[in-house]
Amino acid sequence: MIWQCIPASLKKMGTVHEHSAFLSVQQVEFYLYSPFVKFVFWELPPFFSAMPGWRVTFHKNRFACVIIHFSRVMTGMIFVMLIFMKNSASSGDISRVVAHLEEQGFKPEVITSGDSRMIQVATDGRDIPSLEAFDGVNRIVHTEPRFRLASREFKKMDTVVEVGDRKIGGGNFCVIAGPCAVESIEIAHEIAMVLARENLKLMRGGAFKPRTSPYSFQGLGYNGLELLAEIRKKTGVLIVTEAIDVESVDRVEKVAEMIQVGSRNMQNFSLLKRLGKISKPILLKRGMSSTIEELLLAAEYILSGGNNNVVLCERGIRTFDSFTRNTLDLSAVPALKELSHLPVIVDPSHATGRRSFIQPMSRAAMACGADGILIEIHPHPEHAFSDGGQTLDLTEFKSLMGELHELAKIMKLKVN
Repeated sequence: MIWQCIPASLKKMGTVHEHSAFLSVQQVEFYLYSPFVKFVFWELPPFFSAMPGWRVTFHKNRFACVIIHFSRVMTGMIFVMLIFMKNSASSGDISRVVAHLEEQGFKPEVITSGDSRMIQVATDGRDIPSLEAFDGVNRIVHTEPRFRLASREFKKMDTVVEVGDRKIGGGNFCVIAGPCAVESIEIAHEIAMVLARENLKLMRGGAFKPRTSPYSFQGLGYNGLELLAEIRKKTGVLIVTEAIDVESVDRVEKVAEMIQVGSRNMQNFSLLKRLGKISKPILLKRGMSSTIEELLLAAEYILSGGNNNVVLCERGIRTFDSFTRNTLDLSAVPALKELSHLPVIVDPSHATGRRSFIQPMSRAAMACGADGILIEIHPHPEHAFSDGGQTLDLTEFKSLMGELHELAKIMKLKVN
């Protein structure tokens, strides 16, 4: 099917490889070799657009080769779900679960091993609701990750997300820095100049600030976006800023090179679906009370919409301890790396809420395998409109960058 969609003139320059088939997902790549490739493929070729069920993306590599990646969720593929019954479950309990599954069109099989009993059922990958409500059901185990496109099984190699001319992942440690909220063109310009001196280009700055209290500073809104657009034009920085709802995406997309989904919006499913329809990189923050699986399922919403450029962000979770603003779950970084191919960065500013903790936790983020950090900096944190207590001043930021460069030498990373 893929080969038939490729014009004859291009077939001569390329080859097709079906490099993996993970349960419900089929992946095919077309390798196109041509010295003129960069002049031809500025956007997805139109002859690939009419391929029902397939997601099509492409990227160039340094060998003058375009890799056009096709993937689709297959229908009719087999998934196995195991329903473990309690030892106290009666024959009637098991019969009622089996009957419910049969009513849904499945063919369950009861397996007995000693005192243990379970029901094995082959499914098409969709959830079967209400099983936990049946008497006698102990737990349900899916034999594949519910986050299929985000999973390491789907893609073995690490994903590298490009934001402008900067890369996140693949041995690159990306530093995204800037004010919590954009305040004025003068402050933004001063920060942009500091980033340039450190050879950094990604500048964070919130135009919209979802806050717990309605009386807290909410950001400059669309005026803030205009300010960010102006500073980008003047200095060449790459803007990372948040879209707080579906309505704001179009305006934010015009200004930002990378769109942030904040902690409070991690499960704003309408917003996630909307972001799946664009191609710009998405920085997805973990919800303050969310599990690792819930974060990956949120990423799945974006990936399943067709946007493969997702970066995960660990920004601390809420625990019983109130000494820090949140508890920075650095164990989430290797966990996410094991479960998923997506890049992972850390936000030590929001995670700790304490300026004195940002430098050591930034070093710890690099040491545990993160692909970057997202931190707040300001010329005068004591005068910042929001979150000054978790913001580095510019001298402290310069000191942190020196420490990161030294650590990066040991870990053989490139800071960008």
